[in-house]
Amino acid sequence: MSSNKSELETKLKHLHLIFRQLAFLESSDQVLNDEAIERFNGLAIHAQNLNPWFTEESIQKSLEGFAFMLRPEAVKLWLTKYELTPKDKKRIGLVLAGNLPMVGFHDILAVLVSGNHPVVKLSSQDRLLLPTIFELFNKTSSNGPFDITWLEDRKLDDIDAIIATGSNNSSRYFEYYFGKYPNIIRKNRNSVAVISGTETDEELKLLGEDIFSYFGLGCRNVAKLYVKDNFDLDRFFGSIIDYNPIVNHNKYANNYDYYKALWLMNQEDLLDNGFLLLRKSESISSPVGTLFYERYSKEDNLLDKLSAQSEEIQCIVSKNDVPFGKSQKPELWDYADGVDTLEFLESIE
Repeated sequence: MSSNKSELETKLKHLHLIFRQLAFLESSDQVLNDEAIERFNGLAIHAQNLNPWFTEESIQKSLEGFAFMLRPEAVKLWLTKYELTPKDKKRIGLVLAGNLPMVGFHDILAVLVSGNHPVVKLSSQDRLLLPTIFELFNKTSSNGPFDITWLEDRKLDDIDAIIATGSNNSSRYFEYYFGKYPNIIRKNRNSVAVISGTETDEELKLLGEDIFSYFGLGCRNVAKLYVKDNFDLDRFFGSIIDYNPIVNHNKYANNYDYYKALWLMNQEDLLDNGFLLLRKSESISSPVGTLFYERYSKEDNLLDKLSAQSEEIQCIVSKNDVPFGKSQKPELWDYADGVDTLEFLESIE
């Protein structure tokens, strides 16, 4: 192993331990003192006040997800695919989304691992947590700091390439302003699940994790069900009943109530269990508090349809693809939109 990769593995192990400790997961190595943990927890409360979607549960889930992602054996496996040869450091602009807590972490990590310098435009919806994580790392690492430029109000310029994440609308803006640079520009995507009818009740319950984690705001959240034509949807409703406390969240409840009133007024055919609306639709992207579904009879026809919609789909949850309950637990090599970020970064001249 090259000394560069060995040093990276050591640094990422330290980052892994920070996430474990902040998530209150059992760990033999305590790298943060009580004061550092209290400071992060205080900022997490402030982040929730700035963005009510960032509940304590959502932040905890995000911390656990990154601790899982950075398992030392996963890091070693991830890095083996790449040369990571030292070269002139490039300034890589990152425009981060703010839909989930610390959602831009993987992009920052990829830039650091590639040996380049991240110039990070934080979302106004998530401007506290990531800088604090890396500040804690830099204060406690014995293997040197990670050098990152954080932008809030300043203009994103003086860069060599860019990775920008946003909506279909903002992507047009990104392409206009940043099209001259080597780029990855991400648009809206959602995830779907396929229910064949052979699933166990436990698998259907786990599907609830894929639907309700982070209130369904992530691109890896399931927003659409493809359901075998003879499957009884009451079975699905019965399996996800334990997720009903989600409707106690004010913003989620407002969405649920709004679409219930709107669709009933439009005489839409709805299925409703008191905290989730199911509506037939060929669209993939469903609003918060709702879930679209579509029935299918032949698997081959469904596979053709999914293939035709691949540009809109982040991942597919099913018995044959991403396992139920795992859509929001990506590995380091599960790149957004299937575009290998590290490969892109290594290709920049």
